[in-house]
Amino acid sequence: MGLNLLEKTELWVNHITLDHVNLTELAQTVADVLGFDRSKVLVVDVRPDHITLDIMENDIPAENIVGKERAVLDALSKLKGVSLYEDSCLHSNGILGLICLEGENSVEMSRTVNHMVDEIKERISKRAIIFPTGFELKQNLIEDTNTPYLKNLLEAEGYKVTIGDIMEDDMDDMEFKLSDAVSRAFGLIITTGGVGAEDKDKTVESMLRVDPQAVTPYIVKFQQGTGRHVKDGVRIAVGTVGPSMMVSFPGPNDEVRLAAGVLVECLKHNCDKEVTAHQIAAVLAEKLMKKGFHHDYHGLNKL
Repeated sequence: MGLNLLEKTELWVNHITLDHVNLTELAQTVADVLGFDRSKVLVVDVRPDHITLDIMENDIPAENIVGKERAVLDALSKLKGVSLYEDSCLHSNGILGLICLEGENSVEMSRTVNHMVDEIKERISKRAIIFPTGFELKQNLIEDTNTPYLKNLLEAEGYKVTIGDIMEDDMDDMEFKLSDAVSRAFGLIITTGGVGAEDKDKTVESMLRVDPQAVTPYIVKFQQGTGRHVKDGVRIAVGTVGPSMMVSFPGPNDEVRLAAGVLVECLKHNCDKEVTAHQIAAVLAEKLMKKGFHHDYHGLNKL
């Protein structure tokens, strides 16, 4: 049986301490136990009480990971400088969590694995994180009315909502926070603000770094170079990485409310990113047209 890791490839070893340990040897030991090419397993983070490994494979045989927790811990305990404890354990937010499954007969194992995969997909899909953006919020110049609204809306729809840190107007910071949210198994990742046409507006471009195939329809277009504009229009973005969907909203609260209602309906109907992006863009474009912005819209530093 083959399993797709759904882009959730990080495996934690909890309650472990290291003393001058060769991390390459440690990663290779885990790779050998799990039957992976040694180059496909890396140690990506070391903390005082746990380490994180990244399994650089998307599709793996179930027999490589199911029930292998004890074998991995036993192998690690034999390495020089590694100390494990009675409560040492492995953990993953995704399919790799099957490594902790106790052995069963093949029929029962298959049934259990399928059930766990469905549960993991459902759990991921209902985990949301909201990232406000911009120096205006960072410096407390304005009140963030978007995040409380989105949190209440999503919680009413059954989501477990986390409030993320305010994103800087910086592509590296945005890319890091988006990628980190994906790796932390958030199924819905929303940003507000930073979709305008000025040089400080970088949300859409940052999302394209994380998903180069993100759908980025315009909600309004105008001549590039008009006023403060360095871009030829205002776009929103919807991208996906594995089971995670990333959505960039404008900043104005009335537009966030409008876009959020469309997003919720799209999520209920399991719409893909193409449909979701264009439906959100269409309702926002219609609103802007009613405001009289059309193609000569100047942005007014609002988006």
